[in-house]
Amino acid sequence: MADLNHNNETERKRFLAQIQDLGERALKLQEPQWTDFLEPPEREQAQAVLGWNKGVRYHSVGGYAKAERRRLVIYPDYYIVETIQPALAFLEITVKNGELLSHRDYLGAILGLGIKREKLGDLLVNPKGCQLILVPELVDFLKTHLHKVANQPVELAEIDPEQLNPPEQREKIIKSTVASLRLDAIAGLGFGESRTKMVREIRSERVKVNWKVAKNPDAILEPGAVISIRGRGRVVFKEITGTSKKGRIGVVLVRML
Repeated sequence: MADLNHNNETERKRFLAQIQDLGERALKLQEPQWTDFLEPPEREQAQAVLGWNKGVRYHSVGGYAKAERRRLVIYPDYYIVETIQPALAFLEITVKNGELLSHRDYLGAILGLGIKREKLGDLLVNPKGCQLILVPELVDFLKTHLHKVANQPVELAEIDPEQLNPPEQREKIIKSTVASLRLDAIAGLGFGESRTKMVREIRSERVKVNWKVAKNPDAILEPGAVISIRGRGRVVFKEITGTSKKGRIGVVLVRML
């Protein structure tokens, strides 16, 4: 037991030294540095170390609000964190024959390829397969080498973060009116932003409609359209409820939280 405790302490010191090194690199190179995926206890230790480093800040991302395994980005304190693109990738693993597999099945198949657990975030298992959050540099490797899970053939496809279906996802129903069914009007209502700001988001190619980058704020949407903004979730244009005497159009939107 003494040897085990010694090994644990050695690993803890090595981990904290790596975090310290990332903080120093962020300052020296003047650019964000990323950790691997960390469990909550590891993040607490890392944040304690970084709290003593002047000139750096940190932020955690896991792909969705309640993600357990998350990466820390460590960056110079003059950076605006919203401008840092999350270093995450997202894969959909679909079982071809519809066989229901477990979290252990998927994790075992991936680790069996020699991938380390710290390169993987949460695995979201569903009846059709599994959604995987991981470091971007492993996407091509997995798409090339992961053909079976528990001897069942699978297909892999890269997806957007807004296509994730985490457990206990909350929905907010928005019932209101808009002057038109233009993208900037519907998206502005759904995400609680002014049309002017939403136009800027669209012009910056940060907005997608049905998973494709939208470039035209004037585009007219139809019920069923899914609007997403990276890092801010998605809004579903559910239905049109009618037109008021003043010509405004009643709509129902669903915001995924």
